[in-house]
Amino acid sequence: MSDTLVPVTVLTGYLGAGKTTLLNRILSENHGRKYAVIINEFGELGVDNDLVVDTDEEVFEMNNGCICCTVRGDLIRIVGALMKRRTKFDGIIIETTGLANPAPVAQTFFVDDDIRAKTRLDAIVTVVDAKHLPRRLLDSHEAEDQIAFADVIVLNKTDLVNAGELAAVEAQIRRINKFAKIHHAQKSNVPIAELLDQGAFDLARVLAHTPDFLTDDEHEHSDEIASMSFEVTAPIDPEKFNAWIGGLLAQKGQDLLRTKGILSYKGDDRRFAFQAVHMIADGDFIGPWKADDPRVSRLVFIGRNLNRPQLRRGFEGCAA
Repeated sequence: MSDTLVPVTVLTGYLGAGKTTLLNRILSENHGRKYAVIINEFGELGVDNDLVVDTDEEVFEMNNGCICCTVRGDLIRIVGALMKRRTKFDGIIIETTGLANPAPVAQTFFVDDDIRAKTRLDAIVTVVDAKHLPRRLLDSHEAEDQIAFADVIVLNKTDLVNAGELAAVEAQIRRINKFAKIHHAQKSNVPIAELLDQGAFDLARVLAHTPDFLTDDEHEHSDEIASMSFEVTAPIDPEKFNAWIGGLLAQKGQDLLRTKGILSYKGDDRRFAFQAVHMIADGDFIGPWKADDPRVSRLVFIGRNLNRPQLRRGFEGCAA
């Protein structure tokens, strides 16, 4: 994707996980970057008054270069308005409410042509409460969905659990989503550079950090969220792939929370990045394959009721 597109980070997490603490850090720290931040209600932030230059406007200039927008209307309208101030920020952060499923927000950047032409969904960052996650997974499907959609997870409040409890919580997260990068944190103290501008849809970048990214776990349950990955060494026929993935998303889209991958198309030296949220899909070329990189196509599915053999056969059937 072109470097001219504005990267968008969706920040989510269950109530009390520490999401607002993290957002306050982004708004107040001198991290050398400028971000526009879209939140549900400005009052939830608790930002000191001296950070706000003019509270009468919908767009606030912050003293560290950030811009904060209250969501009073449609997300597309807000992003469109922000793009008129494009020179004032390097990226956009969208904070969801604690009970929200991040899918509708992510889908916004696939379905609107104007927004898609100017922005790119960079990553979904989920903040998780290490102390209370086991209970939340029992009483809230939103907490599970927020983890399933994540590209990056901030496992927060690790000081409130012992080593055994922390290992158990991380195992629960990995059962839901084994592909997200996990950062341990206290008071959401992860370096901002580790959360923003991650290019999380670039599997080559993910593999560089997590070599066992594609290691499959055969233990799965049909009534739980599972994560599966597949690779094809032969070049992919784009027409075959589009026909297969289009039919799959139309039929199983409600169960497919996240789909993403890097494809090597026959006769093309560029990497193709594919991503989908439920039934809404998008894709674009993101630059050439490096000379020493194996041109292997990789595809990841995170969802419910996934049929591993069927998905593998379908993907392998897209080979040219």
